[in-house]
Amino acid sequence: MTGVPAHAAPAASAPDHLGDPVQPKAGLWNIANLLTMARLVLVPGFVLLLLHGDGHDPAWRSFAWAAFAIAMITDLFDGELARRYGLVTDFGKIADPIADKAIMGAALVGLSALGDLPWWVTVVILVRELGITLLRFWVIRHAVIPASRGGKMKTLAQGIAVGMYILMLTGPLATVRAWMMAIAVILTVATGLDYVRQAIVLRRAGLAAERAAAVAAAAAVPDGAEAGASAGAKAIGVGAVPGAAPPVATAAATAAAGTAAAAAAESGAGAGAGGAGTAAGADDSDADDLDSGVSAELSAGAGAGAGVGADADFAAETPAAERQHGV
Repeated sequence: MTGVPAHAAPAASAPDHLGDPVQPKAGLWNIANLLTMARLVLVPGFVLLLLHGDGHDPAWRSFAWAAFAIAMITDLFDGELARRYGLVTDFGKIADPIADKAIMGAALVGLSALGDLPWWVTVVILVRELGITLLRFWVIRHAVIPASRGGKMKTLAQGIAVGMYILMLTGPLATVRAWMMAIAVILTVATGLDYVRQAIVLRRAGLAAERAAAVAAAAAVPDGAEAGASAGAKAIGVGAVPGAAPPVATAAATAAAGTAAAAAAESGAGAGAGGAGTAAGADDSDADDLDSGVSAELSAGAGAGAGVGADADFAAETPAAERQHGV
């Protein structure tokens, strides 16, 4: 026995991080955020290159493709660098998805405006991207929807297909880019439905956990009330003698016992006087000596019995608690 309470002793399995170096908080101007900023700056430049002239100049379309390719490459590296080297910041969390949607949306809308890409393809992809972003905010209070492998494949397919549409391709390459865009649209719809399913499951699980916590909290309230009532009862009963009546009841019992004792004493006194008179009559009459002596003894016995009865009545009517304390 060491004398130390068990709850005061440190847990043996608890890790000690006192000597660990403090990780500095990542600043705004780090390599990951700089890549994200560069991608945001490239968006208006890309639009100008894509729509230069009539929008169908192969040279300017090639420049636009280069800007789009740089933006997509930076998208692959900024997130990986931020996670690997601890460069995650609030700015990066907000700016990175905005930059992704901005460059892809600008390319899709520009190609559809030029007549190179059907508008329904642009609408399907943009509705899916914006819808999933809103869906993430819908369930962010309960859980985070993780990026799936299908989502990464979708991003890669979209980047390749849109890049091929930016270039002025003809012949078999034009057919290849059409098939590539079809694959991108299928992956876009499929992964979008999967994200919707995940969001519904995560939200239901979160709501169920909240309801369970609310029920547990409500069930704990009566227990606390009962504990408070018990503590109050104990506080009221402090100092009370076991078996003793409350103060008011004790006073009433004492008064009743005094009245009964006085009545019994008066009865005993009267019986004693009668016995004494009978004994005197026996001394004056010699003829009735024997009879009078017997009568005197009987009277004296009656008086003594009355006194004993009075004492017994007083003892019976006196509460046990008063006899115990000598009242």
